[in-house]
Amino acid sequence: MNKLLLSILLFFFSEMILSQQRDLNYYLEQAKINSPLIQKNKNDNKIIDLDLQQTERILKSPEINLESNILFAPIISHDSNPGSFNLSSNGANNYTGYDLSITNGGQYQAFISLKQPLLGKINLKVYSTKSDISRKLNENLTSMTIHEVEQLVGYQYILCLKSKTQIRNSEIILKQLDDQLNIMHKLVENAVYKQSDLMLLEIEKQNLEVTNKSFQDDYKANLYDLNLLCGINDSAEVEIQEIELQIRTKAGSGSQFLTSYKLDSLGIVADQSIIELKYKPQLSAFANAGYNAVGIPTFDRFGFSAGLTFSWNLYDGNQHKLEKEKSTVNIQTLQFEKSHFMKQQEINKDKIKSQIKSLNERGIMIENQLNSYDKLYIVYENELAHGLVSVMDFKNLLKDITAKKQDYLLLKMEKQLLVNSYNYWNY
Repeated sequence: MNKLLLSILLFFFSEMILSQQRDLNYYLEQAKINSPLIQKNKNDNKIIDLDLQQTERILKSPEINLESNILFAPIISHDSNPGSFNLSSNGANNYTGYDLSITNGGQYQAFISLKQPLLGKINLKVYSTKSDISRKLNENLTSMTIHEVEQLVGYQYILCLKSKTQIRNSEIILKQLDDQLNIMHKLVENAVYKQSDLMLLEIEKQNLEVTNKSFQDDYKANLYDLNLLCGINDSAEVEIQEIELQIRTKAGSGSQFLTSYKLDSLGIVADQSIIELKYKPQLSAFANAGYNAVGIPTFDRFGFSAGLTFSWNLYDGNQHKLEKEKSTVNIQTLQFEKSHFMKQQEINKDKIKSQIKSLNERGIMIENQLNSYDKLYIVYENELAHGLVSVMDFKNLLKDITAKKQDYLLLKMEKQLLVNSYNYWNY
């Protein structure tokens, strides 16, 4: 029974430990879920669809309004003395007031009006094309935002990994120093080394412990920044997993960055097509029914009317020509920006590949140095055990090994950052 209980406790304990281990994919997924920009892009797509529906209603659906208007235009008749105030003329010849042919006492309206565009289906195709391009632009923006998030999260994750590896290297050095301190205690007791030699190593251990504490603080701070970047509200100190980023080959024949330039050009063309609608014939049907009269209201002025409205812009001061020229200039600007970006992209990629090559060469050199240091450490370890080497020399060796491991770590992390940057540009 006790064995069963112990197994259950060990299982839950191991599950709890595993739950605190997180990899890069976990943070990337959390960043995508919690990114306000990505969420905004998704909502913008909904707005684009709603805008198209609204435009379709305007261009194809009838507009029905309930209208009313009451205008009183009384006169002061001078046909009789003194002058009398009249709401309607009643055939007055000498009066003060508006011309009877204009008002005849006022205007009284109450009717329902209907206006129906007749060319909406043709015009809607232009707006539908614009909406489709806007949707693709927004989808491309979402893709680019995700790509930006991947690059930023990858960068911060590598900083966390750097701090974690520094902690591990520091702990290895501390373990080696602890082993030597245990031996040194016995050697001091046997008068092989002086008490000052032992104190010197103990002080060196304290220095390493302070350095290790700073690495632990850096790891916590970098982890907080990573959580902040990904929108994770969690203060627990988790164990992130190792990664080895590889240069990704570009999918397809073109760069995803260039898609935005292509879609922007199509968007300018679509906007120009919408402007062109202003210079095409416009035709609508209208109808109204209700009460419409001048003079004192009577119940025999109910009726209806119907007709067509037609308009065609023939001249507006050459604004049409200016709009075309503006579209042409905007497309030329995009072409220049695209050409400039392509050059910058290739320069950045070539630069990063050159830097990675140099880091690989330096990495081989440092690995050889570390192998030599490992052999030298074994020699010093044996000589220290027999009192054949000074403690100061051994302490300096530990410092050299620590510094060289730090150089190697920084080189590896720099390479990971460069690969992360290269994958960003090679998209």
